[in-house]
Amino acid sequence: MDNREEVREFLTSRRAKITPEQADLPAGTRRRVPGLRRSEVAALADMSVEYYAKLERGNLAGASPSVLEAIARALRLDDAERAHLLHLAQAADGSDVLARPRRRTTPARQWKAHRSLQWTLDAITAGPAAVANGRTDILATNALGAAFYADLFANRDNQGNLARFNFLDPTSRTFYPDWDLFADMAVAILRREAGRDPHDKDLHDLIGELSTRSEDFRTRWGAHNVRRHGTGTKRFRHPAVGALTLAYETLDLAAEPGLTLTIYTAEPGSPSEEGLRLLASWAATENADTTARQPIA
Repeated sequence: MDNREEVREFLTSRRAKITPEQADLPAGTRRRVPGLRRSEVAALADMSVEYYAKLERGNLAGASPSVLEAIARALRLDDAERAHLLHLAQAADGSDVLARPRRRTTPARQWKAHRSLQWTLDAITAGPAAVANGRTDILATNALGAAFYADLFANRDNQGNLARFNFLDPTSRTFYPDWDLFADMAVAILRREAGRDPHDKDLHDLIGELSTRSEDFRTRWGAHNVRRHGTGTKRFRHPAVGALTLAYETLDLAAEPGLTLTIYTAEPGSPSEEGLRLLASWAATENADTTARQPIA
């Protein structure tokens, strides 16, 4: 799949974000473009204008690591953006196809956690835990995770996908008090995944669906922002237990390339810790009620 348009739009958008003042260049007058000119980026990266223009047109195939690093420095890319540029270059020339670990592109509906992974999830009892792929499909959870994402799983149209829930399910506006933050994060994760795995048809289908159905998504997708979300704190409002402020850690699964495990925890002694205990009790009651309603064989 040709990724030249993705490369072109990413580099152009990063160039537009850097002001001459930030790059220690004279602002001058009569600027016709936001941010830096191509010639200024080329000078900062110590390459010819013609060569940089070729790269920005999307022709990253064959670009050396030193050239990519020079562009990253000139455009002041952060770690996530630098990694995204490298992935775009690798996708452009296929240089890492044989060396990289096989990425998990199995459709979510066909994937099943191997038993030791599910045992690991089930052993986590103090907070929600979930396995997800780069498309933001929730593939497996512990019991508390299933209860935590009750609204997500209650609507079949979400298909267990966090980005679809974020942009297409009105319930997300309540579940995420900081909805804009979660929307930005969801798009940044999808953009990062598109750079890492440009041949994932399910990912392209998801992006197409969200672009068609959500103006909020289209606006954010056009910004070309990428981000790595490994740790932090988020706020939620669960329908059963109310407000929760939870810390999270996201870990890459070495045995499942492309998949991550996210674990949420609450500060000891906080109202949110009590909220998680209430959520566990609520989940146990819901499971008991569901079991009681099952017909006797």
